[in-house]
Amino acid sequence: MKKLSLVFLGAPGAGKGTQATKICEKYNIPHISTGDILRANIKAGTPLGLQAKAIIDKGQLVPDEVVIGLMKDRLAQEDCQKGYLLDGFPRTIEQAKALDTFENVSMAINIAVNEDEVVERIAGRRMCTCGESYHISTYKADTCAKCGAKLYQRDDDKPETVKARLEVYNKQTAPLIEYYGNKNILYTVDGSQDINDVYASIVKVINDNN
Repeated sequence: MKKLSLVFLGAPGAGKGTQATKICEKYNIPHISTGDILRANIKAGTPLGLQAKAIIDKGQLVPDEVVIGLMKDRLAQEDCQKGYLLDGFPRTIEQAKALDTFENVSMAINIAVNEDEVVERIAGRRMCTCGESYHISTYKADTCAKCGAKLYQRDDDKPETVKARLEVYNKQTAPLIEYYGNKNILYTVDGSQDINDVYASIVKVINDNN
């Protein structure tokens, strides 16, 4: 199998993180997310990490050039030689074009889910302070089965917030579907299936096209 350089696309709540963990385990490649890289560089006190921390501490968004620099450093590391899975990067056409200057993406996999279902999925989540999470479609109680504490809904899981996040996704990130489609490396799977069926669909796409 040649180098497996994957980009995962999909709206918030499409299940990218869940599938990324399973795919990375199967193919023994690192799961790389922008947030993890930022936190690691800030913790390590690297020059780019210190630059990012100063920006975050002011409540501002980390600019493209810093994110791209961090990503370039990360993808040059030894564990990425056989491949990697990018989750949350690129977020924009500009980031995708920058990525193309130092890496060849072999596949972009779009996990497609209807927007109404995305809202229902995220807005139905309930959290516990102990770390457990539930969904109102399968768990009806308002207290945690593990510790008995009262469950709550995160502010960013409320329907109006989810819709705002979807608007940002549609404006900034959804154009990447066409971008990678034009490169003939885009593959779309139905994200509304059962988790295991989505996983099987992604594995089939990878095995059939790599």
